[in-house]
Amino acid sequence: MAGGTGRAWLAACAMGAVLVPALTACTTGDAAERAAPRSVQSVSTARRAQLERGGTARWAVDALPATLNAYQFEADAVTDRVAGAVLPSLFILDAEGRPQLNTDYLRSAEITEREPRQRVVYTLDPDARWSDGTPIGADDFIAQWKALGGEDKDYWSARNVGYDRIEKVRKGPERHQVEVTFTRPYADWKSLFTPLYPRAVTGDADAFNDGARTELPVSGGPFEVADVDEEAGTVTLERNDAWWGDPALLDTLVLAAVPRAERRAALAAGELDIAEVTPGDAERITAARRTAAAAPGTDDRKQPAPAAPSAADALGDLARARLEGEEVAAAAERYRDAYADAEHARERQWATREEADREAMSHLVVHRAYDPSWTQLTLNGTSPALTDERVRWAVARAVDRAALAEAVHGPADLPATPLGSHLRTLGQAGYRDNSAAIGETGTASAAGLLDDAGWLTPGSGQGKETDGDAKPGAAAPAPLNAAGPATAASAALLRQSAAAERAAGDDAAAARTERRAEAAERRAAELAEAAATPPRTKDGAPLELRFVLPDGADAAPLRAAARRIAAMLATVGIRAVTTEVDADRYFEDHIATGAFDLALFSWPATAYPATDARPLFGKPRELPGGTLRVAQNYARIGTDYVDQLLDQAAGELDEKEHAALLDRADARIWAAAGSLPLYQRPQLVAVRDTLAGAGAFGLQTPRYQDIGHRR
Repeated sequence: MAGGTGRAWLAACAMGAVLVPALTACTTGDAAERAAPRSVQSVSTARRAQLERGGTARWAVDALPATLNAYQFEADAVTDRVAGAVLPSLFILDAEGRPQLNTDYLRSAEITEREPRQRVVYTLDPDARWSDGTPIGADDFIAQWKALGGEDKDYWSARNVGYDRIEKVRKGPERHQVEVTFTRPYADWKSLFTPLYPRAVTGDADAFNDGARTELPVSGGPFEVADVDEEAGTVTLERNDAWWGDPALLDTLVLAAVPRAERRAALAAGELDIAEVTPGDAERITAARRTAAAAPGTDDRKQPAPAAPSAADALGDLARARLEGEEVAAAAERYRDAYADAEHARERQWATREEADREAMSHLVVHRAYDPSWTQLTLNGTSPALTDERVRWAVARAVDRAALAEAVHGPADLPATPLGSHLRTLGQAGYRDNSAAIGETGTASAAGLLDDAGWLTPGSGQGKETDGDAKPGAAAPAPLNAAGPATAASAALLRQSAAAERAAGDDAAAARTERRAEAAERRAAELAEAAATPPRTKDGAPLELRFVLPDGADAAPLRAAARRIAAMLATVGIRAVTTEVDADRYFEDHIATGAFDLALFSWPATAYPATDARPLFGKPRELPGGTLRVAQNYARIGTDYVDQLLDQAAGELDEKEHAALLDRADARIWAAAGSLPLYQRPQLVAVRDTLAGAGAFGLQTPRYQDIGHRR
């Protein structure tokens, strides 16, 4: 989760899921399988006394971090994971995304004055020190403020928000204290100095810009960076023996770059201990564990499969018999028998391997929660058709967000609820559903808006009155309208059935069901195209929108969601033409430049929405020469009032008023219909059952020092 505001939010092409508010689940073993769908998190926990000190855990990541400096543009989720394990975090997040004082570093942190200037005093733990023995203190705070404040252009930092409000930083009135004075009130002050880098990094521009990309000179956390091996694709963290808090239980924590498609096999082979997996792999692991639990006391020792008879030898005998003209029939019979025996042996060997695979997977537990990111549909407000807010409202009202959430959550065995906020996720403290601001949803409402905007269906008389109670502007005939979404839903169910069959070990049946699902998906796409042909028109031009999506296997779920959205829009006469582009250039060439009408991508959740939402939803400003400065507001839609509300919230120190301002801003963002929140993607994390302290953390900050092997 984006717990701090030290770097720019980076959009991620990922499928979303929906977070259902509930209590935190700290579970072990099979309880995680049962409790997870009702939880905002699921972590296998145990008392530290029940865990042994030592050993290694290997944790799968998508890629090696491009930098170890969390305040650079290239920083990513793996950068944050490394920083969380090796650097001070003054405030950490609980399961509901609320910042909590990190007592490993702070005795206290409080606002001591509000007028004439906001003043915050941090009281550090007297034992807090860097791994080289240097105490953590005011010099580190001062160096980080100056590096990120924005005045020194030699520092290549992603953002300076929050630090630019600081007037001065100095030693506090007492020992081990740091005093920070602000130029104007800042509600998100808890986001600052997390992570805190040593002065050796932030006190020198070259060290900040280049040195910290590949190494950190000292550590201030339970681990330290021992090695970054690009060839092996690993970041190795080792226990920091100079750490003053609860010592890390593990000797070594290895972050290994492993493609998602290869993770289940790596887990089964013992090459990984923690890995986020696909819904299909999660179901196979769960089924293997369920099967093992249902057969207690069975002998797990595997008998070696018999050697396969030599069909090659029998084939040679047959060839010689044919050449010599003798005993051909008998040789042919021997060959048939040998071939059949060989096939049976291969089947037995395959069954043995499958059984061994299931046995290995039975020692894994899948923890299910909701990823701290949210997938949304972006509407480009500078596109000709979408400059009219009535058309944007029609798109927003025609999209069945509940159906999309169900399609994403079903295969992950998670309950479905569409996300109702741009600023907080479901289950997060302060969450409120403000989606009513887009008005009444459904095809009838959407069609009426398009009629009002002058987009009419062929045959509707181009504005002439219709007979009876027929709705003006109704799209294609009803049976065709319903067929596309219904077929898409059927395909989704077939995918779920195939996953269950594969998890049960019936690969042949799963393959058949997958072929049926593929056919249904193709049919749904054809129906969507048919339903949108012809689309509504205005002055002879069709209502056609470019739906730009990334290519590649990782974005396949995203494209499936896009097909469903296109089918929904087709029912009201909007043709969404999907186009796949290079995933590596998706943002740079298309989203950032505005070369799209509709797009799908995700934003990370944040504990500090007043600060982090500003670049996403702030009103774009026109620069000299006509260039539009959009920051990360790729919808290119905004209002002065939203800016005012977010700015007021950022400076409001009263928590209730702060929350009220955010809700008002969120409602206005909904009404602008530039970004349509859909769902949060599932966070399915497989963990070896001998390991505690790991799982699907959701919004919560992990405690890396508490990850360890059970005794």
